Amino acid sequence: MPHRAGRTRWRLFAVILVPAVAACATVGIGMAQGVLAASFFISGRKFQVTADSLTARGFSLYGMIDVTRKHELVPVMVSGFRHATVSGLCQSVVVDVPLLGTQTLRLTGGDHRLAEASDLFLDATVDAAGDANFTGLDIGVAQGALTKGPVRSGDRDSRFFDPDGVAQQAVSATLTDVRVNAVALSAGTFHIPDLRVRLQPGNHACP
Repeated sequence: MPHRAGRTRWRLFAVILVPAVAACATVGIGMAQGVLAASFFISGRKFQVTADSLTARGFSLYGMIDVTRKHELVPVMVSGFRHATVSGLCQSVVVDVPLLGTQTLRLTGGDHRLAEASDLFLDATVDAAGDANFTGLDIGVAQGALTKGPVRSGDRDSRFFDPDGVAQQAVSATLTDVRVNAVALSAGTFHIPDLRVRLQPGNHACP
């Protein structure tokens, strides 16, 4: 029997922090349907994504392997959302630049109007949320039997996708105080109002 809950609330549920991801990635870019993280080599560099809150319809969580340009394998948790709205987005990448020292590329948006994404997928190594609420929650469902939330196009045919692996899904999810360490993000559509992108010397990672 699948585990079902009309409304489930978990504190610091470290497996479900996908939404920030939405914020994290691509500044209001519409990507063709079928684009997936597995279709490109990841850099392997982690970036940080935070959000004040994320509300989603159609949620899934399953394991995958991403590949770098050097063909290194990176195990990730893929969080999928059919539709997500995010407030208080922040995404940051901190890099060390020769001669210039530490530099931070920081993207923010969704402060006064919600950011909105469809078919959003976040590949992460660490997910965390201060508070999480789910409706219609199933934990322990087989990856090949996910229906409430999306599975990225192409993932089901990947040699790294285990149809008998353990996954999670929910009809809806609401997360607050989201913190994610991600390696890739893709979306069908992604709109971020009030977008600001800034390059600053020093370490100015998202709080």
